[in-house]
Amino acid sequence: MAVIHRTTMSPGKLELLADWLPQRPWYRGGTDTPQLEKAGGFRLDDPEGEVGIEFMAVTDTAGDEPATYLVPLTYRGAPLEGADEGLIGTSEHGVLGRRWIYDGAHDVVLVEQLLALLAGRTTAQDQNESGIPDPTVEVRPEAAGVPQGLTGPGTVTDTADASLVTVGPMGREGPVSTLTVCRVLRPAPAGDGTGRRVLAGWAAPDGARRHGLFARLAASED
Repeated sequence: MAVIHRTTMSPGKLELLADWLPQRPWYRGGTDTPQLEKAGGFRLDDPEGEVGIEFMAVTDTAGDEPATYLVPLTYRGAPLEGADEGLIGTSEHGVLGRRWIYDGAHDVVLVEQLLALLAGRTTAQDQNESGIPDPTVEVRPEAAGVPQGLTGPGTVTDTADASLVTVGPMGREGPVSTLTVCRVLRPAPAGDGTGRRVLAGWAAPDGARRHGLFARLAASED
């Protein structure tokens, strides 16, 4: 179980994201510095207890129209080998010391736990409290299965509104699947879309609750 510490981080998460977001191809803002507000999300547990995993929704109010982005984050006590492209930055944690913070689409621990969530083998946790499941996070369709033994990330490709992560059979050749991590969040009914899906909520700038697609797993068309 992940333990959430009531402490400080310097620089803070939103400070790091304000520098990182404008470099992403799916960023919708202009040239102004992002004005970010935490809008929601959830956590997953690392079975080894070493890596913090958070799916954070942040809203940028700097542009003409507010935009809400999904940033899956991992927090590590040492650099992740081979994942320099996914490094967002480092921060000093008031309890744990220096943490290396990654875009989780590039982190094998987050990808494998997201696959476990899609398969029904783990449960989404509250973003702000330790050991409390988040019942607002949905996995649809409820009766669909996920192939066993998938791992990733293979390649990570950013589009205008998502990151496409290839995942495949662990340690052997075989067909790959595409794990889509939505980056620009939009409200959507739970029944929309195809494939195995994770849906969750966030808060609009006016305080209204929104609910939509966070991630989807589908077989590759290749």
